[in-house]
Amino acid sequence: MAEAEQVSGKIPATIITGFLGAGKTTLIRHLLQNAGGRRIALIINEFGDVGVDGEILKGCGDETCGEDDIVELANGCICCTVADDFLPTMRKLLARDPRPDHIVIETSGLALPKPLVKAFTWPEIRTQVTVSGVVTLVDTPALAAGQFASDEEAITAQRLADEMLDHESPLEELFEDQLACADIVVMNKADLISEKELGPLRADLQSRVRKGVTILRAENAVLPADVLLGLAAGVEDDLAARPSHHDGDDDHDHDDFESFVVEAGASRDPVALAGALSRLLGEFEVLRLKGFAAIEGSPMRLAVQAVGPRVEHYFDREWRGEEARQSRFVVIGLKGLDRPAIEQAIAGAVG
Repeated sequence: MAEAEQVSGKIPATIITGFLGAGKTTLIRHLLQNAGGRRIALIINEFGDVGVDGEILKGCGDETCGEDDIVELANGCICCTVADDFLPTMRKLLARDPRPDHIVIETSGLALPKPLVKAFTWPEIRTQVTVSGVVTLVDTPALAAGQFASDEEAITAQRLADEMLDHESPLEELFEDQLACADIVVMNKADLISEKELGPLRADLQSRVRKGVTILRAENAVLPADVLLGLAAGVEDDLAARPSHHDGDDDHDHDDFESFVVEAGASRDPVALAGALSRLLGEFEVLRLKGFAAIEGSPMRLAVQAVGPRVEHYFDREWRGEEARQSRFVVIGLKGLDRPAIEQAIAGAVG
């Protein structure tokens, strides 16, 4: 029996939440590659001029999740744009033939899970979709170091880059909201700390969540799809048990930011490119850089994501015939970035 038929004919939806860098995109990519035949529709809460996370996931190559099944919401934090952005997207997904077997929603790291779950109580959605579960990813090494993310400055950049964000709150409150709404908490990157450190961290997390919430350890966000997607928790009917610091919060705080796209040619060496970009971020106080690079002599596209001084890069897929083989990056930082100098520096790093 298909999973969608196991919950009164409703399509199950899973919400994936967690701060920037916790591993949400990696977890979802693994889910898509191990979907077990499910036709999955994916909603990504991305912002900026280029939907890089969406492009990364579109390269997963899994026939059960084609590019038409991936929808990007680029107009701000998903919990703040429910009526204008999320609900119309859900209507379109539900009008498809065939319908998806499962809907996976990746929230922005600043999204409050509870307002999003509340959207599933709208009559036209409630009769057709149920929230099977909320999965919260935790950056375990960051938590061991007394932080909520490996680079909290990047979270500040994410906050600044979202003009639609209508809640301003300490990271600890957001973290507690994500835990309070969770059905599963994933201690990702657990292999990067010692067993001695893991025990107290797990105990602390267990004290912050509701009774019965599962806490799992993961390496590279790899967990079985059946564990994450088959929860059948009916979260929209259990909101009272999931308290939020932000219930009824109407505060607004929008600071200035700057975000722009830089295009360049092909690079000769991925490692040298990553090193040059890392130095560039520090020199110009760029908070985040993400995009794709063309590498001379390679048919593969290089995905690049930089947060603070850390630059991650890997070949995600081959360039398609219609695509221009050029490097393209989104640069995010506080308002006042020296755009001409950054563009010149990126061109030098690539060239």
